[in-house]
Amino acid sequence: MDFLPLAFLMGLFGSLHCAVMCGPIMLGMPFQKQNLSGAAFQLLLYQFGRILIYSLLGMFVGVLGGTITVFSNQQTLSTVIGIFLIIFTLLQLVPKYVKRFSALQNHLLRPISKLMGYVFKLPLWGFFAGALNGIIPCGMVYLALATALNTGNFKDGGIFMFLFGIGTTPLLLMVSLGGIFIKRYISFNTQKLIPWLMFAMGMLMIVRSANLGIPYLSPAPTGLYGQAIDCK
Repeated sequence: MDFLPLAFLMGLFGSLHCAVMCGPIMLGMPFQKQNLSGAAFQLLLYQFGRILIYSLLGMFVGVLGGTITVFSNQQTLSTVIGIFLIIFTLLQLVPKYVKRFSALQNHLLRPISKLMGYVFKLPLWGFFAGALNGIIPCGMVYLALATALNTGNFKDGGIFMFLFGIGTTPLLLMVSLGGIFIKRYISFNTQKLIPWLMFAMGMLMIVRSANLGIPYLSPAPTGLYGQAIDCK
């Protein structure tokens, strides 16, 4: 089951959430202290560092997924991940768990925020700031990593997260270059989108693992010569 075509679209459509959540961080970066060429260079380094971290995380979860499939199979892994995403969505509807998730996220974010202040003093601060941004706790990144886990190998996991990172880049570049805070222009809480995106992706994984013979959505298993297997 190939989820790679979804990676770029997941990043592109999820970048609205990324721009809202990471917008203040990006607007707080000292691009204005650079000349035009210097600011452009640091901005490219920032995007490179962020996407590199996403790719490395994708490689890691790809290897992890491959290890799991040694003991089961990709269909089972896809079903388990899908069920996990749906359960996580349901937990997001319970205020008590939402508060706990938020507290955990804030706890993980504090040391990263402290490090962000130090990297601005480095010559290649854009790269290190981007790398730190890549490990900031984020629901969209977690969703992408859960999907990359299903690729089941080192290469595809890395490619999935690379494409996801590329998909998030256009809007984040707009925020950096335009100096705008996206939250000013939208009237809904993008944080509320994440659980429902997780629910939709969880359902998709379960349906795809069912091999229902629906083209693209839930293709049937194929034999050695690409013909559908007819079990009687």
